[in-house]
Amino acid sequence: MHPKALLDACSELVKLTLKFDHPADSVVSHYFRENRAKYAFGPRERATLAETVYTVLRKKLLFDALAQGGSGPKERRLAILGYHGPRDFLAAALTDNEKAWLQACDAVLPTGTGPGLLDMHRHNLPDWLVQPLKAQLGNEFWALVDSLARSAPLDLRVNMLNAKRPQVQAELAKEGIKASLTPHSPWGLRIDGKPAINKMDVFTRGAVEVQDEGSQLLALLLDAKRGEMVVDFCAGAGGKTLAIGATMRNTGRLYAFDTSAHRLDALKPRLARSGLSNVHPAAIAHERDDRIKRLAGKIDRVLVDAPCSGLGTLRRNPDLKWRQSPKSVEEMVVKQTAILQSAARLLKPGGRLVYATCSILPAENEAIAQAFSEVNSDFTPLPAAEILSNLEVQGAAGLCSGPVTGTEYLRLWPHRHATDGFFAATWEKK
Repeated sequence: MHPKALLDACSELVKLTLKFDHPADSVVSHYFRENRAKYAFGPRERATLAETVYTVLRKKLLFDALAQGGSGPKERRLAILGYHGPRDFLAAALTDNEKAWLQACDAVLPTGTGPGLLDMHRHNLPDWLVQPLKAQLGNEFWALVDSLARSAPLDLRVNMLNAKRPQVQAELAKEGIKASLTPHSPWGLRIDGKPAINKMDVFTRGAVEVQDEGSQLLALLLDAKRGEMVVDFCAGAGGKTLAIGATMRNTGRLYAFDTSAHRLDALKPRLARSGLSNVHPAAIAHERDDRIKRLAGKIDRVLVDAPCSGLGTLRRNPDLKWRQSPKSVEEMVVKQTAILQSAARLLKPGGRLVYATCSILPAENEAIAQAFSEVNSDFTPLPAAEILSNLEVQGAAGLCSGPVTGTEYLRLWPHRHATDGFFAATWEKK
């Protein structure tokens, strides 16, 4: 593909993404489908386009400041600054003025610091998000910023029903893919880069699923047993459902509930690959659906992976920091509170409840958990570190934090744990 055509395509895609009408990954996928006839997109071109867009989203405030010194359409200037590919290839698409401007920007790009630049050009976060993060992290704030500026590695969960980690590791090595053991999850493998795992036999036969290590730890925290009645209350596309089903050794009954039939449809092919037969997906109208009422007081374990801002996934979804707002978070908190309260009614005495999000905001995490404990005296908080230690999770105490014991909640951070940002609180019904 000619350099000028590729830069034109990058500019078009940046412009579409920055409208923030839809999630960035959806915009990118749609653009590829709609422009196959116009552009000859190969794997390399697709990677360049996608990574250019994600770089612009990660460094938007810095790029906005630098783009003021250039000329031409702003989306083109942003695409040049974020271009993901060989510099000599890019240079072939630039005018002399653009080359001179980019050379002047090069001194600033690696650090985001320089004359006239502010902290916001380094952290590239909206103002409303900075304060709660600094309040939690103090001097670690900048370490988090640095981690969010990098793309996440690819984590895999080995399906222990039909495979073992060393076996899968060896298979990937034969394909030229180096996979290391995840430091905490006993099911996980970590890969740098983005190989086409979905085309490999290890994936198509159901030996692995793509799943962040933090998400695997949530399934571990539920600790579902053989023969139990279990509910994944907000199952979505079912990544945690599949992990839970494997811990149950394909016995008992596992309900996968979600208000979106479309999201549950995405679970079907994954379920077929997994070999699980104990999973029962069901679309519900809302958290008070009749299906929920019929199961009240009958369930051994419930996972509430609640809808949330998703701000713990900024390494993968950098557009979320621009698409979310204080108002949207407030609306999420209302929804999360209602969902957790309804899900709690499912538990039988002695049952376990896990509330989780992929958010890094206390309003969606600790505040929800503490409020639930205050109004539900029949639920006893359980220390996450103790549960994970009993499951022989390495470094369990370092994964957890809490207001009293220091180990009450699972609290994962990208810069500390190399996972997405996750939170989980656990209770037992008296």
